[in-house]
Amino acid sequence: MTAKAAWILFIFFAVAVGLYPLAYYLFDMSGGLLASKPASLLTNAVWKAFFYTHITLGGVALLTGWSQFMPRFRARHLDFHRALGKVYIASVVVSGAAGLFIAYYATGGVVSALGFSALAVLWVGTTLKAYDVIRKRDPIQHKHWMIRSYALCFAAVTLRLYLPLFAGAFRMEFNDAYRIIAWLCWVPNLIIAELIVRKTFSRKQKKSLAIKTADLQRPH
Repeated sequence: MTAKAAWILFIFFAVAVGLYPLAYYLFDMSGGLLASKPASLLTNAVWKAFFYTHITLGGVALLTGWSQFMPRFRARHLDFHRALGKVYIASVVVSGAAGLFIAYYATGGVVSALGFSALAVLWVGTTLKAYDVIRKRDPIQHKHWMIRSYALCFAAVTLRLYLPLFAGAFRMEFNDAYRIIAWLCWVPNLIIAELIVRKTFSRKQKKSLAIKTADLQRPH
């Protein structure tokens, strides 16, 4: 797959899953993930408020986050980039906090709850770190932390890709599959993000070293 095709696929899934929460407002979704929840939880007003907050603002984060990685767009529309960045950060913080609450009630028990709780904490943490370093005028570290943040945000996509795979190809019982997916949906994402960060950092180091070497070799 070419880099351009991969980028298009990345945007497609980000937008598609970002818009997916609309289905919960427009259609009866009781036959999906909610089918694994007890009736007492589905009728709990507090849980429903946190659940809808989580999926709605998580969708907003997915929809706004991917455009932040387009260098040309960012350079031409810096003010818009900053505005979108603030929307992303606010969405992540609120959605992540709501996600931490509903993680306690995750299908699959303690294993799933721990997986989704860790995801929520790391998602909010990496995003706030990205905000902190840009306030200190460190755009390189900001980019690195945003890569990590959006990799965790993209867990919403990978989770929905793994669910039919485990149910169809592996034919696993839903609760067992969900315990695995609670970790699988974000741990590989974060590992890939770290590899991208290290590769980017290494490339910039080599470029900086080449510039310094050229300066030293230039006759004075």
